[in-house]
Amino acid sequence: MEGDANGWQPDPMRHYRSKRDAAHLTVASKYKIVGFISSGTYGRVYKAISRDGTDSVHAIKKFKPDKEGDVVTYTGISQSAIREIALNREISHENVVAMKEVILEEKSIYMVFEYAEHDFLQVIHHHAQTLRTPISMSVLKSLTYQLLNGLLYLHEAHIIHRDLKPANILINSSGTVKIGDLGLARITYQPLQPLFAGDKVVVTIWYRAPELLMGARHYHWAVDTWAVGCVVAELASLRPIFKGEEAKMDGKKNVPFQRDQLIKVFEVVGTPDEKDWPGFTDMPEYQSVKKLDRFENRLLTWCNSKIRTSLGYDLLRQLFTYDPDKRLHCREALIHKWFEEDPKPTRNAFASVQGHHIPPHRRITQEDTQSVVQTQAHPAAPPPMHALSHSVMPTSGASFGSLSGGQQTARPKKRARV
Repeated sequence: MEGDANGWQPDPMRHYRSKRDAAHLTVASKYKIVGFISSGTYGRVYKAISRDGTDSVHAIKKFKPDKEGDVVTYTGISQSAIREIALNREISHENVVAMKEVILEEKSIYMVFEYAEHDFLQVIHHHAQTLRTPISMSVLKSLTYQLLNGLLYLHEAHIIHRDLKPANILINSSGTVKIGDLGLARITYQPLQPLFAGDKVVVTIWYRAPELLMGARHYHWAVDTWAVGCVVAELASLRPIFKGEEAKMDGKKNVPFQRDQLIKVFEVVGTPDEKDWPGFTDMPEYQSVKKLDRFENRLLTWCNSKIRTSLGYDLLRQLFTYDPDKRLHCREALIHKWFEEDPKPTRNAFASVQGHHIPPHRRITQEDTQSVVQTQAHPAAPPPMHALSHSVMPTSGASFGSLSGGQQTARPKKRARV
């Protein structure tokens, strides 16, 4: 194709891009943003209603653009967003939050998820501050069983979550637990780089496994099951079991010794030795641990006042095993005799709960919604940049969805993604 006298070459893709942009549906044209839910390190989450006539409710996660001073810059898609999108589009399980689509618009990424009315943290606060009564054994077992069921699915799909905590574990109005927020999750089957590379600090400090606190550079699924033990203990006692103060990184981004957090663990589970944890004395932080006072294991005493059942204590004891290779796996936990003891877990975690004992729906505010809502005045207008929202068919072969550790939900035929 010949250019003009000035040597200008026509762009053969210009017509295609223009047509594609005109047909692109914006976030505001597909969803009505009704309120702000929460914000985190990587983005903000909003409640939205579909405009397709079904009035279905969704949670939309908007990743933050990069900032240099007061100017928003675009430096590409973050590693966390890429991981979360890649993992979510491959998985499908009733106890894991389902991603509906991904939209790239105005140099921001929007991930659309199914909506859940509650989370574990909300349940804990409702019982601690409003009801001032413990969570019933039936609810505790049901929440724990479903959490383990969803986590087994992820682990058998070679995914470790690496950020399990009450705020990241959701519950919908049907009493179904949904594991959410895979922003720190990693594939453990033939990863392209070691898990330690790029993520020197993982898991919120109160739920961080001892091997991570001891500076381990190699770890596996056991970091998640330790976190499950912490979550179960918090559900039972209505407060974190290991509530330590986190030591912050220095200016050179060196990972500090987490002295206070380790002491909180040792105070309950006792100070380990080589018999409890082969290789413990070879851990990077062992010389620092040697300077600490020794503590005896008092987990049984703790459980006697909080869980009040020997089988409940036995489950926690195995989840809090120091040696990661001997720590209880989700598969083993699901067949633990605690779940066979009455009351047994139910598919609807709230089945036995009176109405006022169910926490209210998550709080929605108008705070911080302006950046999304302001575009809704002209929902049909095409975006100023070419935004992508392509359909994608499920991958063939042994995808993550075929490796369920529990019952699978039906997989949709099409999903949208970047």
